[in-house]
Amino acid sequence: MLPASLESFFPALARRVEFASLGVFPTPVERLAGLAGGDAYVKRDDLSSPVYGGNKVRTLEVLLGEALREGARVAYSTGAYGSNHALATALHAPRIGLEGGAMLFPQPPSPAASENLRVTATRATRLVDLAHWSLLPFGIARERLAARRRGEGVFVMVPGGATPLGAFGYVAAGLELGLQVAEGALPAPRAVYVGVGSTCTSAGLLIGLGLAARLGVGFERAPLLVSVRVTPWPVTSAFRILGLALRTGALLRAFSGDARAEFSRAELAARFRIEAGFLGAGYGRPTHAGAAARARLEPLGLTLDTTYSEKSAAGLLAALDRGTQGPTVFWATKSSAPLPEVDPAALAALPRRLRAFIAD
Repeated sequence: MLPASLESFFPALARRVEFASLGVFPTPVERLAGLAGGDAYVKRDDLSSPVYGGNKVRTLEVLLGEALREGARVAYSTGAYGSNHALATALHAPRIGLEGGAMLFPQPPSPAASENLRVTATRATRLVDLAHWSLLPFGIARERLAARRRGEGVFVMVPGGATPLGAFGYVAAGLELGLQVAEGALPAPRAVYVGVGSTCTSAGLLIGLGLAARLGVGFERAPLLVSVRVTPWPVTSAFRILGLALRTGALLRAFSGDARAEFSRAELAARFRIEAGFLGAGYGRPTHAGAAARARLEPLGLTLDTTYSEKSAAGLLAALDRGTQGPTVFWATKSSAPLPEVDPAALAALPRRLRAFIAD
């Protein structure tokens, strides 16, 4: 079943794409009261599922739906030890009859990454521990070959699910925000702030927000999308993000037959900006600005983590402190659902490198 925001405008898409039902949508929009410097709101994608929320749920709805269409038995996530996408896959795939596998590689240690890995590594039914990120293509090829020999269907997702099909989830999210503006839940935002790591969320939002304006849903003009970098260049280069957005629009047009889905690079670039000043020492490394953002926003009910949402929140707050004019939306991407309990015996059975990372 398509998300309501896509089904309303691209009903023909249902012939080509099947979304698994994992999340609770639309996610609410709330005003961030008490913040000086601007009229700020938060899009609560942290509440996208009581099982495990955050931005990965929307991506998984379409990718796990595709895994089922292909007859897969196992859906593999790929990414760093603390990957939210891997954790979400391990928890959500079994809900629709798939095994949730994970291919993981080391990253800088942090409490958030350790918490994620404890659950991912003990809930994933297939676990591949890679010594370095550069070995990921080899790990994927090896598992696909082994699966063919077993006669078993596997579906392997790239880190963050960052493909044109995976971005459809956030195309729907951009349209969803436009519908909420049209319904009066918030004024039309001037800018939307979101963290960018694997690029899928940003690419999908670029198309979705643009479509909302093009279709007259909530916006006369699409808001500026400000993607706050949490992984370094070139992974989060504007060229790569815009390229994924262009391919997403082209695929949506091909699947739906609707020419309105496609945008030019110039159209997308005119309402897109990378904010690179809050990455700090690199992916997974905490920053002072991020800690200050957590101190200001957690009392307002938001859940932030050092890897992603602290840094994107720091970018938002810096803009507000400079006196940014007009309504601004912060897209909350870190799940606020409590993580499930972990069996100590399962932790003790993990490979030594994973146990050492969790213990740090």
